[in-house]
Amino acid sequence: MFSASARVSFAKKAVLVAVSALGISLPAAAAGQAHAADAGTWDRLAACESSGNWATHTGNGFRGGLQFTDSTWREFGGTAFAPTADQASREQQIVIAERVLHAQGWHAWPSCSQQLGLSR
Repeated sequence: MFSASARVSFAKKAVLVAVSALGISLPAAAAGQAHAADAGTWDRLAACESSGNWATHTGNGFRGGLQFTDSTWREFGGTAFAPTADQASREQQIVIAERVLHAQGWHAWPSCSQQLGLSR
């Protein structure tokens, strides 16, 4: 027979194999529900942040519909799409916003997320 700790270890490995077979990682599986937003939520956030103008660059240090700083855009891989957020498509900005949301939560957009009831 196996010891209790060996059975627990085996069970953990079985879960990891099952999750891997689905093509997702545990952090993504755990965070997916809590840190994912639908397109409508991103549109509402952009309406608050930039009046819904996904190509805005007003010179205030923030760009795009979700008002990324250039450093945040770079840090979360945005330059794979465009040099700055205002030059990227709505969909590309949302990809980067999902990464920011996963890492920082809704507090990355403090005022608008609170106004929209997104921060908890």
